[in-house]
Amino acid sequence: MKRGFTSIMSAQFASSLADNALFVVAVGLLQHQGAADWQSAALVPVFAFFYVVLAPVAGPFADAMPKRWVMAISNAIKAAGCLMMCLGVHPLLAYSAVGLGAAIYSPAKYGILTELLPTSQLVKANGWIEGLTIASIVLGVLLGGLMVSETSLQLIFCLVHTRFAIPGDPVLLLPVAVMLFYVLAAIINTFIPDTGAVLHRFPKNLPALLSSFGECNRLLWHDRLGQIALATTTLFWGVSGNLRYIVLAWAAVALGYNTTQASTLVGVVAIGTAAGAILASFRVRLGDAPRVIPLGAVLGVLLMLLVPLTSASWAAALLLVAGATGGYMLVPMNALLQHRGHNLMGAGRSIAVQNFNEQACILLIGLLYSVSAGGYPGVYFALIALGAMVVVLMILIGVKYRNNISKHPREVTRLLKMARLDEDL
Repeated sequence: MKRGFTSIMSAQFASSLADNALFVVAVGLLQHQGAADWQSAALVPVFAFFYVVLAPVAGPFADAMPKRWVMAISNAIKAAGCLMMCLGVHPLLAYSAVGLGAAIYSPAKYGILTELLPTSQLVKANGWIEGLTIASIVLGVLLGGLMVSETSLQLIFCLVHTRFAIPGDPVLLLPVAVMLFYVLAAIINTFIPDTGAVLHRFPKNLPALLSSFGECNRLLWHDRLGQIALATTTLFWGVSGNLRYIVLAWAAVALGYNTTQASTLVGVVAIGTAAGAILASFRVRLGDAPRVIPLGAVLGVLLMLLVPLTSASWAAALLLVAGATGGYMLVPMNALLQHRGHNLMGAGRSIAVQNFNEQACILLIGLLYSVSAGGYPGVYFALIALGAMVVVLMILIGVKYRNNISKHPREVTRLLKMARLDEDL
């Protein structure tokens, strides 16, 4: 890997760890404040909101200036969101500010890979960065779980009130530790070398910008390979983005776990995803990415199998396998989507289109779950509905891909050959 890739990975690790720790901390803060269940469930769609709203401008913004500075600015915004939470701003509002930073960060994070690395290293780079991201999720949710544990809260209370006599709710100090990781990530971002990529002037005409974004969406959804990869990653992230809270809620109902205990199961999913992602980066070539489509239906079945379980050991094993299945499917499809997007419209714009679709799916599923949240039937119904939806939609995606091969054999063959040739360069 080229110089600078290590810096990208390090910054991504710190920023992603903070994202996931803050999610658990925000859940803990809402529970501490006696908020309704729907507010905790709403953290997921609230985070996704700015991804959807800013999608038309996030890509051009990432392409208009060096992406290392875009990422540094984004992490600074996330740190500001933590500070808002510390100052007593409602966790949903403060967490939405972190979502704002994340929405700007994502096109730059993935776009810089296509600028820094040759196509031949994209799948492997995606495997490593996704694997490291998942590792940060594991540590992040565990760190967040430890921070909101009774022991930690009692320790903070003793230090703040007894030793230092600081007024106010000591629980509001929890986001301070998370904020330090965002600051670290922003500093690391500044050490990423200049890729030398050509910068594109940021459009000043909003209608033209929206029209351009719509055209980019159309290009990806009409591309015979891009549409398959985009549909797969959109569905994957729509489900997995909400699954981390659903797992917390399911563990509370089925196993009687508190937030700290349930966060370990979220970590188990992440470990499995990391293993699957790294394995795929070595075993699946870019031109063979569509072969992983059937794994999507398997993932849906695994989610539904979680419903009858009451054993923590069996649940952990099932979640580990589900995570590995998802990770093995995600990495090659994500790399294929980046490859097609880069060829069709440029890195930043293609990632913005990808984020728009994926986060819109997260937002939609999250809103539906927030409305239905409220105890026993909601959690089990959500798992069954999510699993069934994944099975049906992944079967339809597979049928669409086979239809593309049948009706447009030359075009699909050409695009797959292009992917293989670019990978071999």
